[in-house]
Amino acid sequence: MANQEDFIKEEQEKLGKRFRELRISKGYTNYEQFAFEHRIPRAQYGRYENGSDLRFSSIVKILKVMDISLEDFFKGM
Repeated sequence: MANQEDFIKEEQEKLGKRFRELRISKGYTNYEQFAFEHRIPRAQYGRYENGSDLRFSSIVKILKVMDISLEDFFKGM
């Protein structure tokens, strides 16, 4: 069971890293400023970039704000 948990954690970290890459590519060097400008709770968005507390609905919400499709998001992983 530990292998599955480790796998999930690694994949969540990859998702967080991808969010960070996209935010930076949009010109936001600070995650707090990005969250503030898009009315996303800063602490919550920080957890997204750390790969924790990610739900599908959260992923979709952030991608909409970034104007990126699911397909394009996952292509970059």
